[in-house]
Amino acid sequence: MTGRWRMTGAGVLIAVALLLAGAKEQGTGEGQPPAPSGPQEAEVVGVVLDRQTQQPMVVLQGKRDKRHLAMVIGFFEANGIAIPLQGVTPPRPLTYDLLLTLLGNLKTSLKRVIITDLRDDIYYATLFLDAQGRELSVDSRPSDAIALALRARVPILIEDRVFDKADRLVPKPGPSPHF
Repeated sequence: MTGRWRMTGAGVLIAVALLLAGAKEQGTGEGQPPAPSGPQEAEVVGVVLDRQTQQPMVVLQGKRDKRHLAMVIGFFEANGIAIPLQGVTPPRPLTYDLLLTLLGNLKTSLKRVIITDLRDDIYYATLFLDAQGRELSVDSRPSDAIALALRARVPILIEDRVFDKADRLVPKPGPSPHF
């Protein structure tokens, strides 16, 4: 199945800025309270194509500190994320829709997803489910977790250490030559 997806101008600008300049680090100055720890809720800014690699990326922004996270994902996963962002209902259920229907029929619901780590250039995520009052956690690829969370309208959370590790991966621009 081939899908079409688009990105708003603001989302493209954010992704380009991330690719060219890297994310800004947030510092804490003296006299400021300590930064909150633990995962922060994030919103999906959009899905874009990396200009150099032509690979799709999902761009997220933390709600607490406004840091950005851009993850390279596959084309099918990009389609799975872009469809609910655009408010489109496919004529037949996609795999993500099928999974949520199956969970509902089993009296289980998705409560939240957390992007938990970044190791060896690989992102990790966990789905948190409520199975008739019992919490279950399931390992997931972040792109699948995001696609499910958007459809279920549940929070997407990102551990602060993931933002920190991702900041180190983005090449920082060198000094500008003066002419």
